[in-house]
Amino acid sequence: MNTDSLAFISGYSDVNGIRMYYEIYGQGKPLVLIHGGGSTIQTTFGRVIPLLSKNRQLICVELQAHGRTGDRDSELSFEQDADDVAALLKNLTIAKADILGFSNGGNTALQIAIRHPHLCNKIVAASVLLKRDGALPQFWEFMKNGTIEQMPQQYKDAFINVNPDSAKLMTMYQKCANRMIYFKDFPDEQIKSIKASVLLINGDADVATKEHIDAMSKLIPDARMAIIPGGHGTYLGEITSLKADCKNTDFAVPMIERFLNE
Repeated sequence: MNTDSLAFISGYSDVNGIRMYYEIYGQGKPLVLIHGGGSTIQTTFGRVIPLLSKNRQLICVELQAHGRTGDRDSELSFEQDADDVAALLKNLTIAKADILGFSNGGNTALQIAIRHPHLCNKIVAASVLLKRDGALPQFWEFMKNGTIEQMPQQYKDAFINVNPDSAKLMTMYQKCANRMIYFKDFPDEQIKSIKASVLLINGDADVATKEHIDAMSKLIPDARMAIIPGGHGTYLGEITSLKADCKNTDFAVPMIERFLNE
């Protein structure tokens, strides 16, 4: 299943000095979708947008330097991404929304909860990594020594498909790599300050360890966690973890919807 046949509105909005690309699907209570690092809306969420948009208005964004969104003369940060999404919601006159963020997008979702608590109803933070000791040392080693050749081909293809400028692709890759090479822990005080209800979802063979997700669920005052069999984003049909024979029932959409509707 893909998003090609779905009706949606797309546009650009001026936020904090860049033009941010967004797509809006469906009707109902707003749910913001924030993609993972190096990704586009479709590579992260293309398989679940048709399911989630049946009962919700989805506001799907592309973050700084990603896909169709502009760039600024600065490195990427979760804080800046959070401020950009907050500015977009203001421009779209959305006073409050639920937020689903995957991977780096989940970190951004939690930064929105920290920096802009008035904007957040509930948050689904999927496959997040909030502290360096939450992943195995090999992960950080891989990030430090990585090259664009190791970037998943699906991400490169998706970027060029919507933004056919290989120099911008290279810039995006380098900025994403730098963010992880120089990754700093989310301080405990920030995590404890989150007032929104949070569902932490992680694969049992994910980047972050189950122990990390458990520890973070204890720091966030109102948090629940779900560990699902599979890798990084398998439960969302994320493009790099997509199985050829996958079915809609393989995705964690019913669980996400249950949490958001409680």
